[in-house]
Amino acid sequence: METTALKAAYLDYLRRHGHAPKTVFAFADAQGISEGEFYRSFASFAAIDRETWVDFGRDAREQAAQEPAWEGYSSRERLLAFYYTLLEILKNNRSFVLLTLGRSQKRQPAIVPKVLGQFEADFKFFIEELLHSGRTTGEVASRPFLQDGYGRIFMRQLQFILLYFVRDESVNFERTDAAVEKAVTLSFDLVGRNTFDSALDFGRFLLHKRA
Repeated sequence: METTALKAAYLDYLRRHGHAPKTVFAFADAQGISEGEFYRSFASFAAIDRETWVDFGRDAREQAAQEPAWEGYSSRERLLAFYYTLLEILKNNRSFVLLTLGRSQKRQPAIVPKVLGQFEADFKFFIEELLHSGRTTGEVASRPFLQDGYGRIFMRQLQFILLYFVRDESVNFERTDAAVEKAVTLSFDLVGRNTFDSALDFGRFLLHKRA
């Protein structure tokens, strides 16, 4: 059985039953394969969960980048396009999202579970690309020492949006869409040139004048 088909069968089981199969043997047997054949593709059900989240992130980036206007987008616009594309994917897989994220929130609210490990690592690389591009165009301010912490702002933003989506009960998750726009606007206001940079420039001017 191909890995893709095995993953699809597992996700279908989750949606229909609301929980992972009791054992690998029982699931594999239902698919007409041996337990050993399952393990040649995945080490566990948790491994499929992690890989599925990675697929979500990569699919969102690829789909967003296919938009005709993508090359002309600013870093802020590219991040918005990614988030809105990701949300459409998550809406179509909400049962999976709630099963993998929702249960952890009952035990440890606001703590992002390990299932997002590689998904977040890929997102971090994506953000680094956006920030680099933003510094090139001037959209992102270059601030020695401070700019090293820019990435953490966006990682917290990602976690906020995912957990907001888990709790959102508005029609078509409109509140999550609004939260995305506000969160992205705030983050780029923080890393872009603002009053803080004007104050620094003025301070340098005064020090230079005294010297």
